Amino acid sequence: MHLIDCENQQQGDAILDIFNDAILHTTALYEYQPRDRQTIDRWFADKQQLNLPVIGALDEHGQLMGFASYGRFRPFPAFNTTVEHSIYLHPDYRGRGIGKVLLLALIERAQSQQYHCMIGAIDADNAASIALHQALGFQETGRLPQVGYKFDRWLDLVFYQKQLEA
Repeated sequence: MHLIDCENQQQGDAILDIFNDAILHTTALYEYQPRDRQTIDRWFADKQQLNLPVIGALDEHGQLMGFASYGRFRPFPAFNTTVEHSIYLHPDYRGRGIGKVLLLALIERAQSQQYHCMIGAIDADNAASIALHQALGFQETGRLPQVGYKFDRWLDLVFYQKQLEA
């Protein structure tokens, strides 16, 4: 496995595919419609403008196995030292420890950028993601029952938080 900083021209299409698989087949994203290429272009432009990472994990053949990023938690100055992160894996690579490698890389990057706190918003039924976050020192700090609706059922959202060492 090789970690890289993803670039729109090189990994944009693979990231779009991973996002859309998550939208269509999981509750990792509370969205209904697949994203299009313009959305990914804007997403990358926003990340670049704000100096926010998109870290990718490549296999031995150069295929993107997954990616992780973070962004602003809320658009107010008091939250400038807090980021909300996300990790998405290609379906063929789930359950292999890649999420842990990506999350550790995100934590390291956030610390180097002097962020104080990381937050993950996780579907309450996503046991693998919750276990990963707990294993890396994140604590559940909030639960929002039935705030999402997807696949003909109500979804609970949980927040996991980690204070970072600056």
